[in-house]
Amino acid sequence: MTDFKCRCIKCIAAVSRPAAASLILRALYSHHEASLSVTSFPPTSQLQRNVRASLDEDIASGDLTAQLLPPFQPASAQVISRQTGVLCGTAWFDACFTALDADCRIDWQAKDGERITPGQTLCRITGNARALLSAERNALNLLQTLSGTATTTRRYVDAVAGLPVKIMDTRKTLPGLRDAQKYAVRMGGGYNQRTGLYDGILIKENHIAAAGGISAVLKAAASLAPPGVSVQIEVENWMELDEALNAGAKLILLDNFDLEALASAVKHTAGRAELEASGGITLAGLREVAETGVDRISIGALTKDVEALDLSMRFI
Repeated sequence: MTDFKCRCIKCIAAVSRPAAASLILRALYSHHEASLSVTSFPPTSQLQRNVRASLDEDIASGDLTAQLLPPFQPASAQVISRQTGVLCGTAWFDACFTALDADCRIDWQAKDGERITPGQTLCRITGNARALLSAERNALNLLQTLSGTATTTRRYVDAVAGLPVKIMDTRKTLPGLRDAQKYAVRMGGGYNQRTGLYDGILIKENHIAAAGGISAVLKAAASLAPPGVSVQIEVENWMELDEALNAGAKLILLDNFDLEALASAVKHTAGRAELEASGGITLAGLREVAETGVDRISIGALTKDVEALDLSMRFI
């Protein structure tokens, strides 16, 4: 990480020592791991990269404005919600502050995945004033973005309450924040598709064309896919669905099928494969899609069209 101009605060100077920052973040990860299952939380290395990238691009050679304050001045602040939503990203928020002040204390009054309301105090922070000011924007950016993702996901999940369908994310994520946003989707009650091109196979129209057809590409995928790696194929019409079923496909994406076609596909498939609806599905029409009987619905807007949740940090 880049050194700061002000070297009076030992905790800020320590940011330039990656080993120290890693210890702080690993300790923070262990703390959050106690309340979240290991499988639900992003890798600590990815969290570190998110925080380091955010601080590096913002602070660079030093926070000039923060140097207007005495180097050892203590401060306290609190974060308040200005919107109804779902909280997410507390670990990223904490890591921004502890990277600049290892002795910073953050007491949360809400947890990731919990619904929050306007005017609610989410956490209180005590630490070095310069560190708090330097980390504030980066911490809030991550917290607001991930809370926005979780909040959007929760709206979609609530819209299909009582129906046996999963709301799935996609790879349409913000650059550099894929693991973080996929975690936020889970905190909002949604489910993750493959993380990237390396841990799942999704056969689309161009793959089918290049490989010589649906049967041929599914045969190739079956021989290539390691154990535990899903193989999904996208179909655009009834003929392709039938060919995929006859070729043994177990996970089929129905691309831009209308409601009638979705219902017919579910009836025709009769449980032989898991069906996922995708393409042009809005929140307003989501429940009708779910009522067709599909098993999954993928929504790119969960992570692509993010509206940051309105949160505010104020010194007290």
